[in-house]
Amino acid sequence: MRLFALTLTAICFAASVVVAQNVPELTGPANDPMASMPAEALEQYVADDKRLMRAYPEQPPIIPHSIEGYQLSVNANRCLTCHKREHSLGSGAPMISVTHYMTRDGQMLADVSPRRYFCTQCHVPQADTAPLIDNTFTDMSEMGAKGAGSE
Repeated sequence: MRLFALTLTAICFAASVVVAQNVPELTGPANDPMASMPAEALEQYVADDKRLMRAYPEQPPIIPHSIEGYQLSVNANRCLTCHKREHSLGSGAPMISVTHYMTRDGQMLADVSPRRYFCTQCHVPQADTAPLIDNTFTDMSEMGAKGAGSE
């Protein structure tokens, strides 16, 4: 029993050392890290309604307008008031993809699939911000690759 207690104590001590090493340090004023500071300004969303080219195949389109104040809950989805199939013609907004009306098994539904109902799980508004890291991505068309039939 004593050996068990010593082993358990050693494991708890080792775990606490590992956890303590993985905890990020507090940030803030150097002399008082817990002092209150004004928050940084929020990023400005691009609201020009221009659709941008996608960065990669199958990328969910970004939202080219502000969604500030949009209700998106189990009971309401403001995005669908313009983008749903039956509303898109009158609103001029692009219709959501037909894949949003399918089950996982490819069965067509009369309404938007519950798994596609919360738009912002895939689609995000475009913010006017500086990149967090440098991007060295080069598109195939910029590398000299030619499309099929271009010769």
